[in-house]
Amino acid sequence: MPSYLVKTLYLAATLITLVIPLAHAQTGGTLTAIVQPEPTAMTSAINNTYANGVVSSNIFDGLVSYDERFNPQPSLATSWETSNDGLTITFHLRNGVKWHDGVPFTSADVKYSLEEVWKKLHARGRVTFAAVREVQTPDDFTVVLKLDHPSPVIFSAVNAVEAQILPKHLYAGTDVATNPYNVKPVGTGPFRFKEWQRGQFIALEKNPDYWDAGKPKVDKLVFRIIPDAASRSAALETGEVLYAPYNPVPLADVQRLKALPDLVIDTHGYEWQASYYFIEFNLRRPELADLRVRQAIAQAIDRKGLIDTVWYGFGKPADSPIVSSVTRFHATGLPQYPYDPARAEQLLDAAGYPRKADGVRFRINLDHQPFNDTFANSDEYVRQNLKRVGIEATVRNQDLPTFLRKVYGEYDFDINGGQFSGYSDPQMGVLRQYSSRTIKPGIPWVNASNYQNPEMDKLIEALQVQGDGPERVKSFHELQLIAQTDLPVFPLIELENFSVYSSRLGGVSQAPDGALSSLKNVWLKP
Repeated sequence: MPSYLVKTLYLAATLITLVIPLAHAQTGGTLTAIVQPEPTAMTSAINNTYANGVVSSNIFDGLVSYDERFNPQPSLATSWETSNDGLTITFHLRNGVKWHDGVPFTSADVKYSLEEVWKKLHARGRVTFAAVREVQTPDDFTVVLKLDHPSPVIFSAVNAVEAQILPKHLYAGTDVATNPYNVKPVGTGPFRFKEWQRGQFIALEKNPDYWDAGKPKVDKLVFRIIPDAASRSAALETGEVLYAPYNPVPLADVQRLKALPDLVIDTHGYEWQASYYFIEFNLRRPELADLRVRQAIAQAIDRKGLIDTVWYGFGKPADSPIVSSVTRFHATGLPQYPYDPARAEQLLDAAGYPRKADGVRFRINLDHQPFNDTFANSDEYVRQNLKRVGIEATVRNQDLPTFLRKVYGEYDFDINGGQFSGYSDPQMGVLRQYSSRTIKPGIPWVNASNYQNPEMDKLIEALQVQGDGPERVKSFHELQLIAQTDLPVFPLIELENFSVYSSRLGGVSQAPDGALSSLKNVWLKP
């Protein structure tokens, strides 16, 4: 989104959405889906784990949604404009929207959410909205952002999952992080919260007062929690469950399921996240603080073998924390660490960690995000690679709350791995993993490595004030060069995520953020 004048008017919905012939657009019924792992909260505003977003994006709306080309489209905001100098963004809000408890939605809710939640508690929001100096609300349906400098990233970060607007009347004056409405949410979205049976299901019901007429298409939306991957496959095959995002089945099952006429394997809906699989080094550990050790570990990992063996070809080796599909910002000619066990051993020797009598140089732990079996299998593959060069690694399996506490709260880890989202505008995602300012115990999905480089911090600060032009592209290229040189994080794989759903479903989103968007347009074929 350029910094010069931008204005989007809310034209006829038929011009910007997929039209479903009325003869085939069925309404009513129950849509049963899977969310795995079980969410920790029913809002992504305080914890943006993707499981939280999969459910809560059905309960909350954003200021905008996105079309297939990443262009913002009206949602709670019907139109907006940016001043010529890029220092003022004005959103015009939809009139007549109500919270699920009947209280009117107003500009005060947006102001509160931005100032007290997005800028203070959201892992990415503290960086994304850093330029916002003041939020003005001249009336109930106008929000004016006054910026210290142009901030084009804002328009990539105000959808229903990234910038959830919370009801001020239920949150103001409370501890947002422990507010009881985090687990019994009140939103403005197409579905209302009904019930959460821990370890079993989360039930939502149609919002009869939803502002988008005729939606949602189904009466009930039930997210089942099914920890076992084989059981998830079986539930989809039998039609017991009709929709499941984020690689819900074992990768070994994908080709077989793809051949079934009743199921669809769909890779759309993940482009907005621009995800990669990484390992992050805890630089508080003396061994890992040595760059030569980090380089050795990188060159000890056979990424092609990892992709072919564990990921069944779903991905390709990453060469940067900004994935190659983000063509505008992706840099080439960066330092790379190809698979070379002999070179890895040389580097470890030079760093002062020779093999001892038992052949072991030193021992470390490997932690992984507990989101699916593929992450655990990836750690096991890495463990075997490291063993060949004399590093004895132990894979630690744990639930999500324990992982978050150990990695982001206590920093009790050596190497942690998993999926990270750089996003279509890397300022949203990439910066937080390298900025020393995001190091804050208890805040997940930020810089856990304790990486602190004044040159990198200075570059990140520059990126946060630059307008949308060639200088910003140049800065992102420089950031990638420093990141790949210092290597606090090693991007392993550019990921290709997928959803599995029944061929009975119509209206499944093909938008770049579709996997984290509401299911309000989905309908059940007869």
